[in-house]
Amino acid sequence: MRPSGRAFNEMRSVTLEPGYAKHAEGSCLVKFGDTHVLCTASWDESTPPWLRGEGRGWVTAEYGMLPRSTHSRMRREAKSISQSGRTQEIQRLIGRSLRAVVDLKKLGERQIMLDCDVIQADGGTRTASITGAFVALKQCLNWGVEQGIIKELPLTDSVAAISCGLVGGAPVCDLDYAEDSTAQADANFVLTGSGGIVEIQGTAEGDPFTEEQFMALLTLAKNACTDLKTIQAEAL
Repeated sequence: MRPSGRAFNEMRSVTLEPGYAKHAEGSCLVKFGDTHVLCTASWDESTPPWLRGEGRGWVTAEYGMLPRSTHSRMRREAKSISQSGRTQEIQRLIGRSLRAVVDLKKLGERQIMLDCDVIQADGGTRTASITGAFVALKQCLNWGVEQGIIKELPLTDSVAAISCGLVGGAPVCDLDYAEDSTAQADANFVLTGSGGIVEIQGTAEGDPFTEEQFMALLTLAKNACTDLKTIQAEAL
């Protein structure tokens, strides 16, 4: 039995609230159970210097956790000399995941800035961020079309993400903190709406896991991301 009482293949309650932030061109408050993340997408009529003159745009992301998003207060990273390795790794993952479903040439020489701010953390903050950021991104791109800045929506697919792992030797879907902190293995899966694999991050915390166990986790992730695709579409 999972600590939450959920079935092995059952996600936490997922809600996506688009248009949450008044001023952003795109936004979404995403909730996976007690993990809550505010995702915003901002339109920028410039590109990074290294992309200028290339005829294509860019999608990038920043990620952060508010000081009391966890059990005890953490130091605000803005007061640190540099970001933690974890923060840098997660925001690069979010950027890669969203760029995978954007035709950057159709976007043109402009940039979409995604900000994912964790309000409350209970495991799976990076996967929740990716899932919510797609909703914010699509809103932002819709805005660009409505404003006549771009002619058509430069999306090639949708993208969502979910964590799966081995807890008590059994494969389970959408780990919360109680499970994530005791899992024998955990993996984050980023999948497109058509089933393409964008990225998989998998780690054994002790003994190595088998190919059979990995395939069981992948099956859970595929089914979960299919459900998330539906939730995203309904939210939009």
